[in-house]
Amino acid sequence: MKPAAVHDLFPNVDPGSIPFLPIFDQFDMGVVITDTVGTILYFNDVQARIDNLDPEAVIGKKVVDCYRVDDDDTPIMKCVNSGRAVDNFTCYYRTRLGKVVNSIHNVYPLRSCNALIGTICFVRDYSITRETFETISQPHASREIRTFNIPATPTRDHPDLGNGTRFSFKDIIGQSPEFVKAMESARVASASPSSIMIYGETGTGKELLAQSIHNESTRKDKPFTAINCAAIPEHLLEGILFGTAKGAFTGALDKQGLFEQADGGTLFLDEINSMSIGLQAKLLRVVQERKVRRIGSLRETRMDIRIISSVNEDPHLAAERGALRYDLLYRLGVLIIRIPPLRERMGDMEKLIQHFLHKYSALLDKTVNTISAEVMDLLHNHRWTGNVRELEHVIEGAVNLVRKGETIATRHLPDHIRETLSAPIQPSARPGTPATTTSASLNVVFPEKTHTPATAAPFDGKSLASIQADNESRTIREMLTFFQGNVSRAARELDLSPQLLNYKMKKYDIQRKDFLL
Repeated sequence: MKPAAVHDLFPNVDPGSIPFLPIFDQFDMGVVITDTVGTILYFNDVQARIDNLDPEAVIGKKVVDCYRVDDDDTPIMKCVNSGRAVDNFTCYYRTRLGKVVNSIHNVYPLRSCNALIGTICFVRDYSITRETFETISQPHASREIRTFNIPATPTRDHPDLGNGTRFSFKDIIGQSPEFVKAMESARVASASPSSIMIYGETGTGKELLAQSIHNESTRKDKPFTAINCAAIPEHLLEGILFGTAKGAFTGALDKQGLFEQADGGTLFLDEINSMSIGLQAKLLRVVQERKVRRIGSLRETRMDIRIISSVNEDPHLAAERGALRYDLLYRLGVLIIRIPPLRERMGDMEKLIQHFLHKYSALLDKTVNTISAEVMDLLHNHRWTGNVRELEHVIEGAVNLVRKGETIATRHLPDHIRETLSAPIQPSARPGTPATTTSASLNVVFPEKTHTPATAAPFDGKSLASIQADNESRTIREMLTFFQGNVSRAARELDLSPQLLNYKMKKYDIQRKDFLL
């Protein structure tokens, strides 16, 4: 927008400051300036690329007219209404043209003579906010410790929302493409009455997503009822689900089951692939008929519920091995949403660490916001078989052990995490892969069983960590050379996630363009 136009809408702004507006076009983040009613006055080129919008088409329009958002969910309007800055606001929105954006907003009030005259918003898209962890092997002290922004007055854990849930989509942390795609699918599916099956490894946050879907649906004012099918013996689970009639067995009373209790709301069946096949057959009839009969009763009760289920393995593989009935899969898996494991979304590591530091600093009445470079390296190299839940427990344990003013160091981590330090990457040994069939061309050197004299110094005094780093760097370069810069194929061969390989490339200053032919 022309500076003169900005001055027309901001008559109280010093005209001498207007020529500096073009500086914002040099920023590597989006910049949006609005007036006090949310009208867009300035919209830089980076923001235009993030939203895939033409600046000329949005300037002069209100924020809510350009994006599919509500006033309450818009950080700009939050700043306008409160007059206070909105820091690190994670925003997931869709433009009017349909582009989905996951970004971080920092909005600040603009004042003249103590009166609010507008806002300025700085936006970072996940694709351009890959803040690096390349603090390893850097000589400057400022790069030896990773500092996270922890609020001075941290909030407490998520309160009960009054319907049996504590979480909604705004509580979900993640910016990696596959994760964002899954969350977008879940949001869209929230409005549907169809059954949803969530597929994800243990610790990926399946119940958190189920609660979020419920709170985004038209049933959000009704109860959300959850049960872990793997945690309850079969002879008890049937009565808990379907209820019991008086006299059905010794001591039996008239008692509602979870299906009746969830009437009008959502029933979440966690780890349904752990349920016996016999009980799955009874469940199938309830799902088909939308009627439930208590154990020992002849009367059926009609239900109005939505069923969300989860499995901790690929549901089709579970059906193939007989752990899940195919007909039940088709009934409950009308929509199947896969939550990627943490090792496939390592780009989200920093935000997750910041969240857990924030959470446990509050719970333990501490302010822990610094992590050593070596710890960050360990966290990126670990396989995370327990996923986000395992990461949370590691951060909680570390915060417990850190004294006031200390930085989280390797000594604060559990043994199984520290063991990652002594496990350098190796090419995978799958038969027929380049690492095994063409190792000579890759110049991959494997140690031979030779005897070295005690007086020899074969590594010129290098430390073990330095030797491992050299081996990692050399192996990555050889793989990228072989695959002509194809990071995905190199990562697959090295048995790494693409995100972790990208991190290591940054760590060792390896540029992909150097390997392109």
